[in-house]
Amino acid sequence: MTRSPYSVLVVEDERWVRVVLREVLRETGLPFQIVQECTNGLEALDWLQGNTTDIVLADVKMPVMDGVSFIEQLAGLTNSPSVVFISGYDDFQAARKALRCGVIDYLMKPVEAEELAETLGKWMKEQERKKETDRSTAALCTEEGHGEIMERVLRLIHERPGHVSLAGIAAQVHMNASYLSQYFKQHTGRNFTDYVAGLRLEEAKMLVARTSLRISEIAERLGYSDIAYFSSTFKKTTGKSPLDFRRQEQVLRH
Repeated sequence: MTRSPYSVLVVEDERWVRVVLREVLRETGLPFQIVQECTNGLEALDWLQGNTTDIVLADVKMPVMDGVSFIEQLAGLTNSPSVVFISGYDDFQAARKALRCGVIDYLMKPVEAEELAETLGKWMKEQERKKETDRSTAALCTEEGHGEIMERVLRLIHERPGHVSLAGIAAQVHMNASYLSQYFKQHTGRNFTDYVAGLRLEEAKMLVARTSLRISEIAERLGYSDIAYFSSTFKKTTGKSPLDFRRQEQVLRH
C-alpha cells in the first residue's frame, strides 16, 4: 500500500529559490509534496489559519514578516507544523533563535538534495515514533463531551480573533448563544467578549511589532472599521500609540 505523501509549505520570497526547492525535494525521492508556496511569514500564517501542513521550509530573511517572527507566531496554532529554516546567510544569531523556537534544522543555500533528505528522513523517523506512542496511550484519551466542545470553541476563536462573534461561534457548535456565554465563563473564568478582546490586542501587538503593515491595514485585519478607535484602544491597553509601540519594538530588537 502506497503511503500518502507528507505535505510541505514553502515560505520564500524569491521565486527562483522556490523553483529550486521543488526540484531538490523531488530529488530526495522521499514522500513529500509541496501543497502551498508563500512569499513571507504573514502570508503563510494567513494560509495556515484555514489549512494544515506537516512541515514548513522557510527562508529567514523575508519582507513583511521574517522567518524568526513567523516561527514565534506558529506556537499559537492548534497544530503547529515542524519547520526547517533555509538561509543564504551564515547568521549565528538567527540560527540560535531558530533552534530555541523549535526549528528542526537550519540549512544553508543552495540546499543540496542529500542534506535535505537527511533532515527529512530524521523527521519521518520521529513521526513514526510519535505515532507508536500515540497508539500505546490511545486508551487513556477517550474522554468526550464538554471538554471537546470547549476545545473546539477556543480553536475557532483563536483561528480568527478579529472576526468572531458569540452568535457565530454558538451556531458552529450548535449551542444557544446565551447558554454558550455562561458556559464559556464557567470554563474559562472570563467573559467571551473580554477573552476575544484580549486575543485581538495580542494579535495587534504582534502585527505592529513584527510586520511592516500600515496601522490601517492591521486595524482592518482585526475587524476594526474605525482606525481611530483601534488606536485609542491600543494605547489604552499598552500605554503607547501603535506607531510609538512599533518604534520601541524596533529599538529593542536591534
